[in-house]
Amino acid sequence: MASDMLAALATRVGAALKAKGLMLAAAESCTGGWVAQAVTAIAGSSDWFERGYVTYSDAAKQDMLGVRAESLARHGAVSEEVAREMAAGALANSRAQVALAITGIAGPGGGSPEKPVGTVCFAWAVTAGASSTQTRYFDGDRESVRRQSVTVALQGVLEMLEADSDSASRPLI
Repeated sequence: MASDMLAALATRVGAALKAKGLMLAAAESCTGGWVAQAVTAIAGSSDWFERGYVTYSDAAKQDMLGVRAESLARHGAVSEEVAREMAAGALANSRAQVALAITGIAGPGGGSPEKPVGTVCFAWAVTAGASSTQTRYFDGDRESVRRQSVTVALQGVLEMLEADSDSASRPLI
């Protein structure tokens, strides 16, 4: 059931991207490529999915996406600042016009009082420079946190594209 809902969401995201002639790039940490798997499970996704980055380590975030060492040191890998830099790096290192980024603590360990297990930071960005970030706190086991993260990331892309369609005065894309 949950995978059917995720497939339906990925299909909607793909249709919205394709309708606008846009490509998506994903920068993932705690989800380990699950966004890329969800979207490439949709037939025809090569029309709208450009590439994905799995940057699980801090070094990978720096090497592949250009996340600044200062951001990692000051805010930690699980922060909106790092998520924003991940999304910007995915755009800068791809041919996509839309990017999403996910970085979080899926558990069962790795949490702290400031950033408990289930803390996940997201970013969405477009080549025109607009971006947004969000932090969510999910309950459940590792798989549940990761699944919820993929869902929120894809919903964020869809909401951004739909907001762009609704806004004639200030388009995001």
